[in-house]
Amino acid sequence: MAKRHLKVTGDLGRVVFMVCRMGLQGQINGLRALYRNGTCGIHHRSKKASGIRTLSTTWSDGIILQSELATASVGSSFDGIRNFDFEDVHIESAERIAEAVAKYDIDRFVHVSSYNADKNSPSAFFRTKGQAEEVVRSIFPETTLVRPAPAFGFEDKLLHKLAGVTNMFTSNHMRERFWPVHAIDIGSALAVMAEDDTTASETYELHGPKNYSMAEIAEIVDKEIIKHRRHINVPPRILKIVADMYNRLIWWSETSSDSVTREFIDQKIDPNAKTFKDLGIEPGALANLTFQYLQGYRSEDYYDLPPATEREKREERKYVHIIDDQ
Repeated sequence: MAKRHLKVTGDLGRVVFMVCRMGLQGQINGLRALYRNGTCGIHHRSKKASGIRTLSTTWSDGIILQSELATASVGSSFDGIRNFDFEDVHIESAERIAEAVAKYDIDRFVHVSSYNADKNSPSAFFRTKGQAEEVVRSIFPETTLVRPAPAFGFEDKLLHKLAGVTNMFTSNHMRERFWPVHAIDIGSALAVMAEDDTTASETYELHGPKNYSMAEIAEIVDKEIIKHRRHINVPPRILKIVADMYNRLIWWSETSSDSVTREFIDQKIDPNAKTFKDLGIEPGALANLTFQYLQGYRSEDYYDLPPATEREKREERKYVHIIDDQ
């Protein structure tokens, strides 16, 4: 039988998604999704070559017993949305997953945290991420900690947010600075960690090669989509109140008071942490990758034009510059 070039989710050797309630330890013990092609999530790598089975509570312990790697990337950017706050999502869920890993003596555990994770941070998001790191390390000391910078890629919350028409309000004049990282590079790094046992107990700061302010990235986005998106600066005290009210009126998450707080915190990199270089990976530069993600925001008049830098060079070659000395 010829090999199929396309496999759907759930097929043999593909990722299997599971719905889980973090309050139920039995479901966490039974979480199962195979790791392939740099795709990351809460998953395990099976010790045996196995097919696809349906999760049932009667043998959920058996799943974790067959695992040798678990990766936890549970998180939320918005506090107090519906039924869960930052403590529930970042700390309690991480603790429960680490307890399951320790209980069944899994060989490796990779915990995806966040850049600026710090238990003393003024941001509740960064603070709970920092607290979660301490919790998982106390339960499972061999935990590999991963701190990715703000990521860009398909369906990201960076480039697409800046390119959209609804991203109008800011509170820090877009001065926040960070090293944006390509989401594909994060997946590649996690794939390397999964196969390299020397990464156990290490901490990795996964960031891009260049530091940008949010305003500089917005300028790159505007050039790529050949449009100008307006941004209005609002005092943080007012924007926090509006953000909280906005979240109570809509069912999907757009912003929060803590996201306003994070606008005033620049990314800090732990000098003792390892990076892409230690994994043998060269991260991609944001300026070279925006075209493939933002082309859809262009109008039909400019849709097929080449990327911004190439387009500008072509425009420059159309004209002959003459200096008149008379």
